[in-house]
Amino acid sequence: MREYAQQYKSELLSNIIPFWLKHSIDNEYGGFFSCLDRYGKVFDTDKFTWLQGREVWTFAMLYDKVEKKQEWLATALHGADFLQKHGRDKDGNWHFSLDRHGKPLTQPYNIFSDCFAAMAFGTLYKCTKDEQHAEIAKRTFSNILKRRDNPKGIYNKVYPYTRHLKNFSLPMILCNLSLELEHLLEKDTVSVLIEEVIFEVMEVFYKKDENLIYENVTSDGSLSDSFEGRLLNPGHGIEAMWFIMDLGLRLKNQRLIEKAAAISYSILDYSWDNQHEGIFYFLDSKGYPPQQLEWDQKLWWVHVETLVCMAKAHTLTGDARAKHWFEKVHKYTWHHFKDTEYLEWFGYLNRRGEVLLPLKGGKWKGCFHIPRGLYQVYSTLGHTQPLKKTAFENDVAQLSN
Repeated sequence: MREYAQQYKSELLSNIIPFWLKHSIDNEYGGFFSCLDRYGKVFDTDKFTWLQGREVWTFAMLYDKVEKKQEWLATALHGADFLQKHGRDKDGNWHFSLDRHGKPLTQPYNIFSDCFAAMAFGTLYKCTKDEQHAEIAKRTFSNILKRRDNPKGIYNKVYPYTRHLKNFSLPMILCNLSLELEHLLEKDTVSVLIEEVIFEVMEVFYKKDENLIYENVTSDGSLSDSFEGRLLNPGHGIEAMWFIMDLGLRLKNQRLIEKAAAISYSILDYSWDNQHEGIFYFLDSKGYPPQQLEWDQKLWWVHVETLVCMAKAHTLTGDARAKHWFEKVHKYTWHHFKDTEYLEWFGYLNRRGEVLLPLKGGKWKGCFHIPRGLYQVYSTLGHTQPLKKTAFENDVAQLSN
């Protein structure tokens, strides 16, 4: 498996990052363009706050973990300056979208704008030691926790006192965010949050009888026999499992790591398209037609996050199933998503694996999943041989650095 490390590193530094540096920076009004066609041409100038935050995080992460390249730090600071000037309302909530100049277009209904802003400024602080960056990250994180039980607040469309469902996305993100911001938070705050999110993911949304993770459950954690209640999002479940494995490293909990790996194999077994290959976007747990018309599309982030998950599972457990799935998904991903003629990868395929949208960035795809995934795979596979259980305590500190 270690032979893949150089391939992933080269792709990150020679293909993906040059694309975003060349095409996404708005040197006139600040921030980043994300709506880029196959060749990098801007086709829409709206700026989506969560993608702005994600791109700031990506370049700050590269500067922090890969190389102290001033171009990367300057790019991160360029995006952060735009967000500081335009990203928040008077209460500190982050707008969902802005026009090119920074004027708000969409109300701050989406808490994930806040999550990725917190990630961005938290990681940027590691690079700059600027207390203003730390303060923005901490204040945003505090707001996230306040909104945790009702993320959309006044923008919630659900009729009160009817079917109240809680969604998997926020507990999943908090698994990762708790570690991303650990250097800025009180130790007790991090410890309590980690315990809570592990419980939510592994005991509430994961259902042992089905051996699957559900996208929505009722307020008491039970299942709802409805479109939303039967919904499975395989990519979310698999991505969450590598977050859980990272928490297992943090806690030195091998049993948690192995449980997360086993769940990821179950999700893959269930969601792999045996007819056309690739991983389905959405599924209904009872096999009914999903309400999402895009249910059978094959998306970039689902496959990239799966590669990360399998790389970590292989490295941390040595399980042959992880190697099998990594190589299977690697073959599909590099064959179908990589653009062999121009920089960056496609994001959206139809069920047969044909390019559905030839864009390289848009409202949902930006400079995040692919660069993060390539970095995670190469740093994981290139670091060590698969761990033996007896070696776990000795090696975990090195892997978590």
